[in-house]
Amino acid sequence: MTKYYQETLDFQNTEEIKAGYEKLLGENISSVTQLEDWLTRVSRFQEEIEEGLSGHYIDFQCLSNSPEMKKQFEYDQKYIEPLRKKYTALLDEKLLASAFLKKLPQEFYHQLLKRKRNSQELFREENIQLEIEEDRLTSDYFEITGNMTVDWEGEEKSLSELSPLFESTDREMRKKAMTLSQEAFKEKESNLQQIMTELIHIRHKKALNAGLTDYRDYMFKEYERFDYTPEDCHRLAQAVKKHITPLKTASQRRHQKELHLHEYRPWDARGTGPDEIPLKPFTNPETLVDKAARIFGHLDPHFSSLLRTMDNKEMLDLTARKGKAPGGFCTPLPVTGYSFIFMNAAGTHDDVVTILHEMGHCIHNDLSKHFHLADYKETPMESAELASMSMELLTMDYWGYYYEDSRELRQAKRNHFRDILSFLPMGVIIDQFQHWMYENPAHTEEERLKKFRELQEEFDARHIEWEGFEHWRERSWMRILHIFEVPFYFIEYVIAQLGALQIYKNYRENPDKTLTNYKKALKAGSSKSLPEIYQEAGISFDFSENVIKELADFLKTELETLEID
Repeated sequence: MTKYYQETLDFQNTEEIKAGYEKLLGENISSVTQLEDWLTRVSRFQEEIEEGLSGHYIDFQCLSNSPEMKKQFEYDQKYIEPLRKKYTALLDEKLLASAFLKKLPQEFYHQLLKRKRNSQELFREENIQLEIEEDRLTSDYFEITGNMTVDWEGEEKSLSELSPLFESTDREMRKKAMTLSQEAFKEKESNLQQIMTELIHIRHKKALNAGLTDYRDYMFKEYERFDYTPEDCHRLAQAVKKHITPLKTASQRRHQKELHLHEYRPWDARGTGPDEIPLKPFTNPETLVDKAARIFGHLDPHFSSLLRTMDNKEMLDLTARKGKAPGGFCTPLPVTGYSFIFMNAAGTHDDVVTILHEMGHCIHNDLSKHFHLADYKETPMESAELASMSMELLTMDYWGYYYEDSRELRQAKRNHFRDILSFLPMGVIIDQFQHWMYENPAHTEEERLKKFRELQEEFDARHIEWEGFEHWRERSWMRILHIFEVPFYFIEYVIAQLGALQIYKNYRENPDKTLTNYKKALKAGSSKSLPEIYQEAGISFDFSENVIKELADFLKTELETLEID
């Protein structure tokens, strides 16, 4: 692969990395000015480590079947990550013990110190070894799922390459494609279940080592969820069930009518009706990027320039292929100063949304890179996903670059709002599923499948007829890489989606002011609390039932204006 990241340290020489950390630890700090300078140097060194680790991670995701990439990634997990975790804790300890701590300007450093104290409370050196094993299991998951392929009419296809067929107008083709995809997971079900069981065991042990009751409490501290509680997540799930799920059910009923079907089966959920055609917004990655750049030019010329620069620097890996990990992400490379976008494009509208979404992250990283402290560039997920999900909606007025036909454009916008309706119930299901798993770590594999099915029956629309295919439904969580790699990272999407709808609602009323507020919020990085960040964006960090009902009504109205009779 092209070397798109800078490796300023010799990662094979752990003694060199240790020496860098030891030098920072051994420094004598005799004034508040020296303390601030020291914090800046710590940030720079940590970013050099981060750049290399991120680069190796991206390499492995892009070539998950490469023994060389896997070897480097596993080396990092075994040797470099433990060093970083150990020394980060020691550096935090040095900072918090400094005699000049109270002389730091509190307005600027308040959030940093709050996070450092939280990290100090959570850190246990014995957990480092557990995390090495945890990372190994996650790598096994990606190796298994990244190499899943099916035989489609004599051609080997990855599951990502198969996904456009789910949108076919041909019902039998949709069914065949979904069946092959499901069978690929069924073949590896026991492996994935075993990985999950081992991960739960390790993660529960980490929580106990940290003096906490369960891993859910551990992750709320790990993710620095200072502004909401597990009980808030439960209430959010109930509000989604009350106000969003009925809209999803109605949307599915309408979709069934558009498909001219007497029954609505799992392979129909993404199908295209006979009066429409499957959306094909681009035929190659060059077109995908060029049209996205033109769209961004309408919001801010800098956004467009950023995407084109990343493209020129070969910091985009966009197309699906065998031997590539599933999913999509954006990873900042702090030394290089740009971000890398990874995705599995197959020519669908979802791919358009994905590149716009991931560019929201890239723009966020770009606008917050002015901080001299690395910690303030690392944004909490609730604001990171606000940036990306808002970008999906803020760009909608310019999707005509992909869809010159006005009917196709309307179809794309309608489908996007339907996708939001479809996602929100599933988002709370996946969150509540993880609450249950880690609150009940001794559960069996069968109980895990049963619980996921129960949560779907409680919170999701019930219009799809699953008879004969119930097992597809109850094991569908295995496709969610977050559950394996970044546990509990999912409710953020729900919270951010609600925030993004608020931003879009404001944008419809005052585009210029909304964009100004959006950029102001992104520039704040993580230097402020979540409620303050959302306030900067011109919205409220509020997912109470009243707010969800108001947004449900807004969604319903938007959809009604886009429905195609």
